[in-house]
This record gives sequence, C-alpha cells and structure tokens, in this order.
Amino acid sequence: MQDYRGVALCTPVSRDYARYSTRATPWFVGRVLRDLLAGSGLKKSDVDGLAVASFSLAPDTVVTLCEYFAMEPRWLEALPFGGASGLLAIQKAARAVQCGDAEVVACMGGDTSAPGNFRELVSDFSTFTRDAGYPYGAAGPNGVFALITQHYMDKHGVSRSDFARLCVAQRYNANHYSGALLGHKTLSEEEYLSAPEIASPLHLFDCVMPCAGGEGLLVMSTERARNLNLAYVEIAALGQMFNAYSSDAIQTRTGAAAIAPDLYNQAGIGPRDVDIVQTYDDYPAMSLMQLEDLKICSAGKAAQFLRERVTTYDGEDIPHNTSGGQLSVGQAGAAAGFLGLVEAVRQLTEQAAGNQVLGAKTALVSGYGMVNYDRGLCSAAGIFKSGKA
Repeated sequence: MQDYRGVALCTPVSRDYARYSTRATPWFVGRVLRDLLAGSGLKKSDVDGLAVASFSLAPDTVVTLCEYFAMEPRWLEALPFGGASGLLAIQKAARAVQCGDAEVVACMGGDTSAPGNFRELVSDFSTFTRDAGYPYGAAGPNGVFALITQHYMDKHGVSRSDFARLCVAQRYNANHYSGALLGHKTLSEEEYLSAPEIASPLHLFDCVMPCAGGEGLLVMSTERARNLNLAYVEIAALGQMFNAYSSDAIQTRTGAAAIAPDLYNQAGIGPRDVDIVQTYDDYPAMSLMQLEDLKICSAGKAAQFLRERVTTYDGEDIPHNTSGGQLSVGQAGAAAGFLGLVEAVRQLTEQAAGNQVLGAKTALVSGYGMVNYDRGLCSAAGIFKSGKA
C-alpha cells in the first residue's frame, strides 16, 4: 500500500456546540470553514477541495455549499459514513493531494439540532430501521446498543462500575476542555450508577447527547504547511472496513479488529508506542470493544485495563478521549466522526488548552458508525504523528 508521505493535517477547528439551535446546517459548516481560513492564513480561493459529512444538510448537498460559500473547488467529496466520516475524509483528501487533484482540502463535519430532529433521523435512517424497528417501538440506536452492551457484559463479566470508570475519566477530561457541552458538570461514580435507566442495561450517562456543532481540519502538502508556518500532523497509517464480521450473530467486535494488524505494520510501531487514544464513544461498551480491537488491551480485558490504568489527559498511563469524547462533549451528528481526529491533531500540535497531554507525539484514532438494524457498518482507524516544522 502506498504510504501517506508528504501529506499534512493542520488547523484543527471545533465550533458552536449547542444542545439546540435555530441555525441551519450550512451555517455550522461555514463557521468551521471561516475558522480554517483564519487559522491558516489562506484565502477562500486557496481551498480547492471540500469533503463534508452531515446528517442534516439535505436538501442541500456539498455542491450547493460551494454556491453558498462563493467557492469554485475542483474536488468534492460527500461522506455518508457517520462516525467513520472524519478518517475517511482525510484518507480521500490525502490521496487527492498526493495525486495533484487538489492542493488544499477542507475536511468538515457539521449538523444542526432542533427539537424533534433526532427522532426524525432515526425513524427513517434506513429501510431496515424504518420497516423493522421503528413501527415496533425500537427506534434509534439505544435498543441496538442495549442488546450489544448486555451481551458484552455477560460474555466478559463486565459491570456498570467498569463503564463508570470510563465515563467519569472522560468527564474529568471534559471539565478541562472548554468546548464540551457537559464540561461544566462533574460526574462521580455514584452519580453515574444512580442515573435513570434508558434501555436496560443503558442508563443516562451511557448515551450520547445529540446536539449541534461543527468540526474540521485542513489537508495539504507538508511543504505547504511549512511554508505557511503551520503546526501539522502526519499520517502514519490509515485503514477502513465495512460490514465487518457480518456473520457474527451479535456484534462482539468492530472492523477495527480487522484493520489493526495492517495499521501497526504501516506505521512501524506497536500499541505500546501510542501516546494518546481517541475511540468513537457513542456508548461505553463500544469504546471498550475498540480498545480491545486496536490491541491496546487483550480481547475481553478492557474492563480490567480501565481498573488498572489512569486514562485522564494528565494521567501517567495512556490518555483516552482527551476532550471528553461524545459522552461529555456531545454528538453533533456527523461532526462526531471528526471529533476524536480533530482532538488528536490539536494534541499532537500542542494546540489544546486546559487538557493538553504533555509530550504527546503519536495518536491512535478510531471511527465507527452508520448503525443499521443490529450493528455499526463502518469502521476506520488511523495512527498519526507530530510533524516536523
């Protein structure tokens, strides 16, 4: 596989997180684009590629955004991959830069959120969910992940106290990240355990909060990033997998398990060489599953790993979801597929504020999404390293 040499990721942006908003989706994407230009010193005409992920952009499309933003790009990509969108965006953008199809690509995710929006989304998410789930009261991902979570708990002897360790550590990280919607509230193990039940065994703090917001970053050549005097991150490895392990009766692993060996081989490192891990945390069990799939710990041992390790941004072990993840920042639709990636770039370029991991040089990021009838269909993962200015 051709490597990603010569490609830079820079100018990480997170914008305008809000529980609800009367703003339309193009406004959120446009705000991210504005900050990307301001942070890089580029003109709008310098950006000749757009890669955009959104659940609420319709009836608009990526190409209509070009008219709204008064842009004339020569490369476009729409990303209907949910939580894997960010990693897939930079993979496609990196190849475009390497091939000369584009010089600067703005990779962005954005969604608005109004009362009722999420209900409308999950009621008609796919023909499976529309015809075989919603009419029977099983709308949305909570029912799917309640079954997956219970099976995971039963199989590996995991308790809610184990999930509490992850959620409490992530909330601590969010308390030090100004962009987290729940960052102003602390969370104790007792509060986690006593939270209202949503769909057994899931309780309130196991479920992400839908919200509005935007995320983004720029992809360009390392030469251009250096000329612009921008701190940047390089891609050591990327991988993707769709509908992985489809014969499994219930999801016990994600596509990250299939990706991981080649990922470490591409990067020339092992799991112990990673300084930061960002997993896609729509539910705690899925983060534990991804930690196992990515070989950060052994299969079925993520709960033990969390009992023995400190995963806060300022801990002595391996920091995990350093901004608080979706469970504390919020899930801004498809922008959630960029959240961990953007945070990793922030960390590796030392642009994090109150939650900076000291000395971090390597990050592992995973994405997971597009939950259909009984499982997520998209998986992606990447290893990134600090660039040399």
